[in-house]
Amino acid sequence: MKSTNQMEEYIALIDESLRNALYPGQMLSEDLSRAIEYSLFTGGKRLRPIMTLKAYELYDNYIHNAMPFAAAIEMIHTYSLIHDDLPAMDNDDLRRGRPTTHKVYGDANAILAGDALLNLAFETMLKWSVKKPDERKNRAMYEIAIASGQCGMVGGQVLDIKAENKTITEEELFKIYKGKTAALIKASILSGAIVGGASENDIEALRKFSIKLGLAYQMQDDILDDIEDEKIDKNTILKFYSKEEAIKKIEIISNEALEILDSLSHLNTEFFKDLTLKLVNRTI
Repeated sequence: MKSTNQMEEYIALIDESLRNALYPGQMLSEDLSRAIEYSLFTGGKRLRPIMTLKAYELYDNYIHNAMPFAAAIEMIHTYSLIHDDLPAMDNDDLRRGRPTTHKVYGDANAILAGDALLNLAFETMLKWSVKKPDERKNRAMYEIAIASGQCGMVGGQVLDIKAENKTITEEELFKIYKGKTAALIKASILSGAIVGGASENDIEALRKFSIKLGLAYQMQDDILDDIEDEKIDKNTILKFYSKEEAIKKIEIISNEALEILDSLSHLNTEFFKDLTLKLVNRTI
């Protein structure tokens, strides 16, 4: 994977794109503007938009073409976090060591900031697509839309809420994971690859890879959350497996993801191989 300095360059480019998309001085409400900026610029790792740029780079080096999609992915991810933290959802007071958006700006402004970011994501992509129409851009937007809505992230969140305080099957748990976590990772990778000019075979291979990566990533999160919070009352992979068994299952799924990347021998997939290993072996 790229060095820390090179990753910081990607993050700086993404942050610049995000700031340029915020229409300085044009928002009707300063409160809304402040809530959006507070939520977007929290020192996050920008993992998903970096995936978009690196997937694009599998086919083309001019990442400017993929930047609106990378920025949109981060906006959608941020909106989902704002809403997840709300009292009606996870009711969290802190995120990344700072008070959550609703704790600083109130529930109503937090909800509206999330709404605005979701809309701004599509404004950002459409502005680029309208300027230079391209069927690949339209398809990338479609992948992002599907992954963000009722068939993806939002649908997964609903299933997760519905499963609270209930006994569910492992199959149902994985359905939640595929919606809540894997869907946006899939959209991040596929949107970049599609805009870059990926073939149909490559798109389907990357689709399978990204879902497995998302599943392994969420399972590792479950383990880390259990270590940090000592909670086992949530529906996680640890309801079905011991910690050692869960780690083994993560290894199996991540190896399957790596095998898919190996099948794409005509591409330089080293970044995604390194990323897979890094994510499933992380300790924080």
